[in-house]
Amino acid sequence: MARNREVEEIDKKVKINKENWKEALTMLKFLRPYRGYFAAGLVFIALSSFTTLSFPYLLKKLIDSADAMSRGEVMISPNMIAVAMLGILVLQMVFSFGRVYFFTYAGENALADLRREVYNRMIQLPMEFFSKRRVGELSSRLSADLSQIQDAMTLMLAEVLRGLLTLVIGIGLIFYISPKLTLVMISVIPVIIVIAVVFGKKIRKLSREAQDQLADSNIVVQETLQGISNVKAFSNEWFEIGRYQNSLKKVVGLALRTGKVRGLFISFMLFSLFGTIVFVVWFGVGLMQAGELSFGDLTAFVIYTTFVGASMAGFADLYSQLQKTIGATQRVREIIREPVEDVMTVRVPLEDKYTLSGRVSFEGISFAYPSRADMQVLKDVYIKAEPGEQIALVGPSGAGKSTMVSMILQFYHPDSGRILFDGMESRTIPLSQLRQQMAFVPQDVMLFGGTIRENIAYGNPDASEADIKEAARKANAHEFIESFPEGYQTIVGERGIKLSGGQRQRIAIARAILKDPVILILDEATSSLDSASESLVQEALENLMKNRTSFVIAHRLSTVRNADKIYVLDKGQIVESGTHQELMDNEEGLYKSLSKLQFAGVAED
Repeated sequence: MARNREVEEIDKKVKINKENWKEALTMLKFLRPYRGYFAAGLVFIALSSFTTLSFPYLLKKLIDSADAMSRGEVMISPNMIAVAMLGILVLQMVFSFGRVYFFTYAGENALADLRREVYNRMIQLPMEFFSKRRVGELSSRLSADLSQIQDAMTLMLAEVLRGLLTLVIGIGLIFYISPKLTLVMISVIPVIIVIAVVFGKKIRKLSREAQDQLADSNIVVQETLQGISNVKAFSNEWFEIGRYQNSLKKVVGLALRTGKVRGLFISFMLFSLFGTIVFVVWFGVGLMQAGELSFGDLTAFVIYTTFVGASMAGFADLYSQLQKTIGATQRVREIIREPVEDVMTVRVPLEDKYTLSGRVSFEGISFAYPSRADMQVLKDVYIKAEPGEQIALVGPSGAGKSTMVSMILQFYHPDSGRILFDGMESRTIPLSQLRQQMAFVPQDVMLFGGTIRENIAYGNPDASEADIKEAARKANAHEFIESFPEGYQTIVGERGIKLSGGQRQRIAIARAILKDPVILILDEATSSLDSASESLVQEALENLMKNRTSFVIAHRLSTVRNADKIYVLDKGQIVESGTHQELMDNEEGLYKSLSKLQFAGVAED
């Protein structure tokens, strides 16, 4: 159902009012650098509309001249009029090409600037923002919402202007040809348009429902394939097939309902269109018999009426598109207006005054996540790490260990208390300068979908090939990398799926080694590995932690026996601290209790 909600959110339309309209117009600022191309597009729209509307007039002249010559009257030669019409067609081709090209050039470049602006803002947003948003929702901002704005910039705006010109000039011309016939036509067309709008709303509603149901059926496929091992282990292929078939039945049912309404709509429009033409021609024939109208006039009038009717009918769809565009604009502007972190968007060298030795202090830190303000995660926490020390954070799940390392990385800021780096308060150090001197190796390593080399070089994009390989050697990764046919150019697949857990961990460690951080954060980097992989990764971690201030979240207490200091957390508070031996000597301590439980589990195994 998550995908269902995303579809509804993307397809959501808003009411058009002065405030929403004003907000949408702010998007036009991205067209300013290309206003010359945009203005050229406007000129070509006008020229295209004039040439289009001049064609029925020349057709009228051609018919009238042929009729006059048949009666022996002298008029402009039909041949000359035909040549003029061909010339108009050639001009129409040129103007239409110019219109499309200039609007596309201005719109696509403006959209590219807008995409860059949204992406730049999005990537600078704090972790607090991402913790409250789904990835699908955010990616839709760069895809569906911006595509909707793209249509507005490159297509809809041009169509609105062209439709208005056609409508205004077309009504003026048919009124000039025959005021009586114009009044008859105007009395009929609005009724047709109102009915068309009603049908259109119903069709759009059914189409959205069908889209939603199709999204649900796709979710069934996605969930089944993601959990295919469970499906087969429980022998539930029959259940998944039935679930998918039931979903498809609903899709077909909605599609048939949509087809019925669409069929009625098309039938009605065809009847209305040709019925109107018959009615207008019938009334026009009466005017011809009365000598108030020529055959050429009637022909031109019918064609102009078609243009006017098409323009009026098109405005209903354009209005619907405009609603969607304003909705998309609001959602995009929500991101642009979000406060961003003070991070650099270009790479900057590390300044001497912000160069750290690795001393870190938590002084009375208390914190609650904004989404759960009533639940304190950390309560009056004090810790201190000297340069080069290995600090272990242990405790039961939910004790606040991950929150502490998130605060070291400045993903979140304390509600009270302060964090000091080399005696400087964290808020006084630019984030880019601070994070340049940190590295993070998580428990669940996320590799990018490129090559192994690119993933290691992410720690230092300017590193040489020799530096990358040296980092891999220190991480015990060089040997398995070289065993691949493509070596360092091996594609790791999405999120590193082609590599084992131990291999991914060692590449993440190589990435951290290449960065050469002052402060290192390890989030239980060996907890999900087998014994062989754990041994290699642990050795790589020891290489990584040498001469660096290291914060290690540990569930396996055996991995932190050699830590300089161990802090034991429980319910957001530091309940014990000391070396492994000091904590083990405290028979009533939580660390001793956790250690007994773990070693008892190992003995039972």
